[in-house]
Amino acid sequence: MGVNAVYEVDEFLTVKIKKDLAPEEMLKVIFDYAARIANERRLDNLLMLMADMGREMIVADRCSVWLLDRAKNELYTTVAHGAPPLRLPSHHGLVGHAVSSGQPIFIDDAYTNVEFKPVLENGALKMDKQTGYRTKALMVIPFRNNEGEIMGAYQAINKLTEHEHFSQKDLEYLTLAASYAGKSLESALLTNEIEETQKEIIFTMGEIGESRSKETGNHVKRVAEYSFILAIGLGMSHEEAEMLRIASPMHDIGKVAIPDAVLKKPGKLDEEEFAVMKTHTTIGYGLLRNSHRQLLKTAAILAYEHHEKWNGKGYPRGIAGDDIHVYGRITAIADVFDALGSDRVYKKAWELDRILNLFKEERGQHFDPKVVDVFMEQLPQILKVRDQYSDANLEDEKK
Repeated sequence: MGVNAVYEVDEFLTVKIKKDLAPEEMLKVIFDYAARIANERRLDNLLMLMADMGREMIVADRCSVWLLDRAKNELYTTVAHGAPPLRLPSHHGLVGHAVSSGQPIFIDDAYTNVEFKPVLENGALKMDKQTGYRTKALMVIPFRNNEGEIMGAYQAINKLTEHEHFSQKDLEYLTLAASYAGKSLESALLTNEIEETQKEIIFTMGEIGESRSKETGNHVKRVAEYSFILAIGLGMSHEEAEMLRIASPMHDIGKVAIPDAVLKKPGKLDEEEFAVMKTHTTIGYGLLRNSHRQLLKTAAILAYEHHEKWNGKGYPRGIAGDDIHVYGRITAIADVFDALGSDRVYKKAWELDRILNLFKEERGQHFDPKVVDVFMEQLPQILKVRDQYSDANLEDEKK
């Protein structure tokens, strides 16, 4: 059995009956997954590997790994076979019961079980009615970190052998997997927490630059989301598009060094003032360019090139066409769209039709033609983001 075997949601009733793994097959699965897990740092990927490992070890139809978020008092999973990512109150369902008690749960048939009948009727059996799936055997095993604190739980559903229920040996195997999960996930969660903190710092730094020019925090949010949508539309991987989204708030970080008299001037800047304003691109680049981290390297590109134009008439370097990094070309249109559509100290917001007409005129002049085309294709999604993060919503939140 390969380590990438997948069973579709609706195949349970017709799936070919399988056999429990022979000892040598079990060792192969454990060694294969142990090697892959040891080299994985992304939390989502790690959870999927662990869910797949548990499912293959005990020949189950579905397996998921739940984590306990103590700050929010919730259980959550980013990956689950046959189900979308979920967040639930920490006391909810079988998983919540196992995490609260610290004891495994072992059910041969969800439809005849008496002990957990109310929980099952409100959970698995209710979901079965909605999906047509048939839950039978269930097993939930909590796992702990190195300090003995419960971190979450493994959940397995439906045995795919002729016995149709999980055995004591399956319990031992999944307990082994759960023990390994606790130790591996502790490091990944710490890494994930560090990454989330870095994102918050970057976003906050971006907000500082915008707040000095009387922009709103939602401006950087909108530009970041527009950039992500455009990147995906241009065919970038989700990982690269996410990198762009995270780095985007830093595109105007250089504004922290621009004098208030220029940055906050309500009228049009004169030639000398505009020359000062343009230095925010080189200042931002200078702040970020020496980092060895890919995230800040991306931010440095955005700071340096988001005012360049496709026809070479932008600044600071006056480069043109494909010489402008695609990140800069994406951020250029995202930033201009949001700037034109928002009230600023020197102007009122433009109507959408006026902005779109400008983009059509500037296609191949200010903006990369391909990025403009993707923008038009993705306009409904972009407008949803604009509404979701509108300045009016921000004011409502402050009340």
